[in-house]
Amino acid sequence: MSAPTADIVALVKAALAEDIGPGDLTSLACLEPNPVKAQIVAKSDGVLSGLVPLMLTYEIVDSANVVTPKINDGDVYSRGDVVVEIDGFNQTVLASERVGLNFLGRLSGIASLTRQFAERIGDRPCRILDTRKTTPGWRRLEKDAVRHGGGANHRMGLYDMVLIKDNHIASAGSITKAVALTREFLDTPDFRLQFDCKAEDIEIEVEVTSEAELREALEAGVSRLLLDNQSLESLAQLVQIARDRSPGVLLEASGNVTLETVADIAATGVDFISAGALTHSAKAADFSMKVVPD
Repeated sequence: MSAPTADIVALVKAALAEDIGPGDLTSLACLEPNPVKAQIVAKSDGVLSGLVPLMLTYEIVDSANVVTPKINDGDVYSRGDVVVEIDGFNQTVLASERVGLNFLGRLSGIASLTRQFAERIGDRPCRILDTRKTTPGWRRLEKDAVRHGGGANHRMGLYDMVLIKDNHIASAGSITKAVALTREFLDTPDFRLQFDCKAEDIEIEVEVTSEAELREALEAGVSRLLLDNQSLESLAQLVQIARDRSPGVLLEASGNVTLETVADIAATGVDFISAGALTHSAKAADFSMKVVPD
């Protein structure tokens, strides 16, 4: 398991400050500090994600807390399974509980929903992708959860990929102009200084909504297209046109992606399907922490 990055440490600390404040009043008032063992138990079936912030939560509250995962991120669990064991002191174990379970429940919910989408796609050569529709401050964790569920990550932010969408096209004047301006900028010292990478490392993707836009983007030499908000019939037609004109072009579908539609979308032959629902509409998984009697 990788060490938590500084942004995740800061997020966990902020969550603990929000929940505990100056102290866990109830536990301090009615408990003498004694060693305790506790278990985190799944209350439904799912795919696990969130061990890094969960373990960090208990460790920040009390470095004496020892958290032992019984399964790994990305593993499938069933209702009633013990997924984590904790050895520590009663006051600090209880103070850590809600924040730790919030992280585990939210992220496991994303991983579990992603797995459902991936299973609907089946063995087709198509990947389910996340988007930037993430909880502010949680993006790295939520994108990790998508991977734990069997999905793949789209761009992390606005800085690691070019995605020319409708508003960019409207502002630039045309797809051709937007692509040309993009390539000009990627060839400047300003780009290399600000983004600290090479132009060839930056992928350029263009959103298209019609056959005319698709042909214009291909004529501009774009190697990845986002086919947005298409009917299944229209999407299949655009895929066929794109494959005929440029067999190696990568095609991504988005818009109206649900568990009921994702298999049909994948069947059109696209390489990727992006779905904001993976992160913005996932229901949190349910876990509980129980103190184990002596």
